[in-house]
This record gives sequence, structure tokens and C-alpha cells, in this order.
Amino acid sequence: MVTDNAFYRPAGTTARDGYTTYVDPESAGWGYSSLRVLELAAGERHELSTGDSEWIVLPLAGGCEVSCDGETFRLDGRESVFKGVTDFAYVPRDADVAITSAEGGRFALTGAKCENRLPARYGPASGVPVELRGAGQASRQVNNFGAAHVFEADRLIAVEVLTPSGNWSSFPPHKHDTEREGESQLEEIYYFEIAGAEGVGYQRVYPSGPDHTTDVLAEVRGGDVVLIPDGWHGPSMAVPGYDMYYLNVMAGPSPDRAWLICDDPAHAWVRGTWGDQPVDSRLPLYTAPEGDQ
Repeated sequence: MVTDNAFYRPAGTTARDGYTTYVDPESAGWGYSSLRVLELAAGERHELSTGDSEWIVLPLAGGCEVSCDGETFRLDGRESVFKGVTDFAYVPRDADVAITSAEGGRFALTGAKCENRLPARYGPASGVPVELRGAGQASRQVNNFGAAHVFEADRLIAVEVLTPSGNWSSFPPHKHDTEREGESQLEEIYYFEIAGAEGVGYQRVYPSGPDHTTDVLAEVRGGDVVLIPDGWHGPSMAVPGYDMYYLNVMAGPSPDRAWLICDDPAHAWVRGTWGDQPVDSRLPLYTAPEGDQ
């Protein structure tokens, strides 16, 4: 069931220019956030110009080399998003980039329109904080590789969330669609992968006010995308038997790069129950490796 097709993009429906997933501000109808997913065969090379956006190249499966501004970063990558934290590369706006994979793989490019050009950099997997949020059936794991308080960027914020089968994440439902004290205005992309070929999950977004009318209830599968320009979003539901992964990409108009949220008052009380519940014993699904890569 999907109550608003404009914000639900099934796998393959946004394919363009050699990418299996291609979401940019123009196609999303907003101002800043982008996501591309690139699949490379063994030995294949892909070139791109970053234009007016900064990007993080994040291996989803496999490794690659990223060349930019006279530097080449070797990304060891990982077997899959369910098997480990990965290293990554940041590339700035107004740059020419080449991505080459000796073994082949699948790579996410998370992007945001920005004003400032920062240096190209390598992010080691050992430097990615792995956070456990929630408790009980609301337990989930967050890999904060591109969080605002972790990795420097101009506007881009990006994290990975892993939800064990049967659990709910993005809960209590929250929003970040109004620039005010205690809340950031951020567009958000959810990109999903589900463990198991037949795995499914569910994503809910609902209006947060008369001027914010996004309304989505989607059954999501691997490679699907949900766009969230505004509204309360959550829960993200992992059905029994199938772990859920999603990649969050966020950016917005504020020069203060921060993820500040407001809970739906109808459900905010749930946070107060977590102190009496243990975190799901299946978490973390994995941890970051020790030492530099």
C-alpha cells in the first residue's frame, strides 16, 4: 500500500545515467538532498563531475578506489550492509571524480547542494561511531559515518540504520521540517535494503500540519526509496525474519549543520519507557573495526 506515489520510488524506477538509483533535487522537488547508487562490474570505472554538490562515496557491497583532486582513496568496503561498518570517501563540489572497482560492487553516493568547497578526504571504518538507540522492540543500530557531530561537511548529513527483524525504528515518529529553536529544516531520503531475497518492510510518513501534507504508507523492498520533504516520519518496521537497513541522506537551508528533531507529541511518551527495558540482545549486529585502515 502506498498512499502517495510521489514520495515512494520503487527499485529501478529512478535509474538514470548509469545509476540504478538517481534522486536529485530536481526530481525530488526540493532544494538540497541527493542520492545515487552505482553498480560496477569487476574492473569497471565510472567518472562524474560533482557540480554544485558535495558527496560521500559509501560502499554498500564490495570495495573501490575513489580518485579526486589528485588523490586516490582505497575503500576496502564490506561484503554487505548487514556484515560490517565500511570506510568511505568525501569529495567536494566542483570536482572531477573517478570510481574504479577491481572486484565489482555497489556504491551509494550521498550528496547535498552546498556553498563551500572542503578538501577531499578518506573516512576510516574504525572512525565510525556505532550507536545503539531505543530499547526493547524499538532497539536499532546507527552507524554515524556522516553525522553532523562526527564528520565535517558543508551541508550533508548521512547515517545508516539497522533494525533487527521484528523491531521498529524511527520511533517515536519525529519531524525536522521547520527551522526554529530546537528543530532543523532538513529534507530526507530513505534508501532501503532488506536481508533475504523475499524480505519486506514498511515505512510511514504522515502530515505534521496544514502546510506539511506528505502522506506515505509504503511496503519497501531492497533498493526502494522514500522521500521525506516534511511530515512526521516513523515507524520504519522490520517484519519478523528479515533485518532492515536504511541509509538516511539529509540536507537543508540552514547554514548550521545540525540534526534537531521534534517528536510527535502523541507518541513522545514512548521514550520515557526505554529506561526500564534492555536494548535488544541481537545488537549491535556488528561493530566498527579497531585501528586505522
